[in-house]
Amino acid sequence: MCRPLSLLGLFLILTPLLCGCTDGGFSVELIHRDSPRSPFHDPSLTPRARLLAAVRRSYAGSDSSDTDGAVSEVISGTFQFFMYVNVGTPRTRMLALVDTGSDLVWLRCTNGSASPAAAGGTSSVFDISSSSTYGRVGCQSDSCHSVHGTSCDATSFCQYSYSYVGGSNSSGLVATETFTFDDAPGGCTGCRERRQLQVPRVNFGCATTANFPGYGIVGLSDGKSSLINQMSAATSLGRRFSYCLTPYLSDVSSALNFGSRATVTEPGAVTTPMVHSPVHVEAFYTVEIVALRVGSSIIKPPKRSPVIVDSGSLLTSLDKELLDPIVEALTGSIKLPRKPPPSPNPELFSVCYEADGMKALEKVFPDVTLELGGGALLTLKAENLFMDLLLRTVCLAVVPVTYEGSVPTIGSIMQQNMHVGYDLDKRTITFAPADCATSYPSPPALCCVAI
Repeated sequence: MCRPLSLLGLFLILTPLLCGCTDGGFSVELIHRDSPRSPFHDPSLTPRARLLAAVRRSYAGSDSSDTDGAVSEVISGTFQFFMYVNVGTPRTRMLALVDTGSDLVWLRCTNGSASPAAAGGTSSVFDISSSSTYGRVGCQSDSCHSVHGTSCDATSFCQYSYSYVGGSNSSGLVATETFTFDDAPGGCTGCRERRQLQVPRVNFGCATTANFPGYGIVGLSDGKSSLINQMSAATSLGRRFSYCLTPYLSDVSSALNFGSRATVTEPGAVTTPMVHSPVHVEAFYTVEIVALRVGSSIIKPPKRSPVIVDSGSLLTSLDKELLDPIVEALTGSIKLPRKPPPSPNPELFSVCYEADGMKALEKVFPDVTLELGGGALLTLKAENLFMDLLLRTVCLAVVPVTYEGSVPTIGSIMQQNMHVGYDLDKRTITFAPADCATSYPSPPALCCVAI
């Protein structure tokens, strides 16, 4: 009944529209960047070629140390997932990238010169002149001050400039709009029509300039302007969300959940506390690595090891002092022929094996457990640490942190086929093994719900 990232709006108007279901939850579809449902899908590439290209993007996007003040503290990955956003009155349907590593919600905007909607009714730009609910934000308001990098324009309205490590940026006006989200198909059993969630006066960046490969971003971090905090202030869903990421080479969509549906209840669930971010940006979801167990080997970091949990980053990156003994333990346990890394860019991969896919690797994969703070013991499978890159070639999907001052990150490969739940009030993250291909129902179902 409720939606996640693609649902920037929640039916704040909790009245006539909903019936029957009262579970207090909502789910939206997460579409992978390289899925056939994505505008960036390249049908000329094989699935493994798309994965290799994604690895190169991820690695390249992580090694820029360029900064430019407060806004540059917003560190983000290479943006792996989209969600649908219906913005304005009447609604314009847009596809925005989802990012748990930043807080700003922003969309590309124009004033009176919108391009025609693409197939499926999705637009690449929001025409502010077409909406009756669009509003500007004053530069002295709390809404303006809640966004990084704001200033006053010549007419005392709020403007923003937002940068991401890696060189992308967005700038424009801070505005308010009504956002509406469609609940996942089949998300409510026994309801008579598909439910929607509407949130009026969402604070967002209306981008007039954007050096960015997409139509906008939905920030899900714990910053004041993030979607999760704005939804919580406007609805009864609370400050909880979760996702379940399908394997990269799967064409099945993932799920983003809010409210009661964000509770992680699968067998094997473990919970770890969030800790202070090492880069002084508390919006990041940061946990602490205590040890990694490979078979009988227990590898402990030589110093405190905070790590950001980020669905937007593909690869996991660790400090070299921790990664080197992990690689040594894995190579000592996995009895398969070694292969040279795929080219070009062989430096991306420290370990590759000859194996006929992930199932073959799983047969010789040792018991691997990631120990996080609070005693959380998370079992990792071969698919969480390795990628099936080329025919009969699997490579380690963990790289060293690439430059001084960057932050170790648990990326989406390590999180695939896990239900990952964030509770911002309890300051915890919960992980559980799951079959994520079944988490977002594909057949349409009848549904209506109230929050």
